[in-house]
Amino acid sequence: MTAQPARPERSGPETASVIDVSPFKPSLVKAVFRDVTPMHVSRSAAWAAASVTRTVLTEIIDGARRAAAEEARKKLIPGDLLSAIDRNVELEVGDKWYNYSPTFQGLTGVLYDAEGVIVPSRKRSRSRKPSAVVGAHRFEAGVKKLLWSQGATAVPAMVRDLDGIASVFLTDLARDAAMVVREGGAKRFGTVTLVMSGEPAPPPFLKDSLRALSARRGDRRTIGRDDILAATTIQLFGGNLRQRALTEACEATQNTSAG
Repeated sequence: MTAQPARPERSGPETASVIDVSPFKPSLVKAVFRDVTPMHVSRSAAWAAASVTRTVLTEIIDGARRAAAEEARKKLIPGDLLSAIDRNVELEVGDKWYNYSPTFQGLTGVLYDAEGVIVPSRKRSRSRKPSAVVGAHRFEAGVKKLLWSQGATAVPAMVRDLDGIASVFLTDLARDAAMVVREGGAKRFGTVTLVMSGEPAPPPFLKDSLRALSARRGDRRTIGRDDILAATTIQLFGGNLRQRALTEACEATQNTSAG
């Protein structure tokens, strides 16, 4: 068994220093990938996918904590999640979950059919076929561990939404990684860089490395670390979150073997 690689924590004026944790285990990541593709997932790919998911959830929690602090609250509620996403469009990930969560009802728009009749929102699937929504509960322990590591607590509804977003995001990441393998590289990834008002533009993330992701090496049966990085560029459009997710995924896999 490969030991967990050490990963430095981010710190800043608004983010407390916390202990190193790995809330989303490689075994969980591989289980999600098995729901999506029969391809083999390398150890380094599993660590990279876990790291990217962790980075995304951490950023969402940070934004929700700021929203709660403005109202002198310590426990996070779904409204804090909405505030975080509203303030930072980069956090709008795992959006397939929005159709299943009461938190997002009324925010995804009303759909009409050809006759002008409102189309009811989709209900939670009762199918036995695994899906990102049905399997969202698998992330509860990891989400709670991540909240604890960030010095935050949340009401059950907020934990449920973070579960769902993590599940849908990782499932979409798996699908894109499998596509990268099938197509022999990332055929598309965004180049737009988002800059929040009053903030300096982030430095470009290893342009040569991103360019290299457009043409992969290796067989067409195994998802590797670079395939996860390429999928990340598809899931996260340009900005600080994408850059940080790629950087932390690279750091997380420095000491893992390829098998």
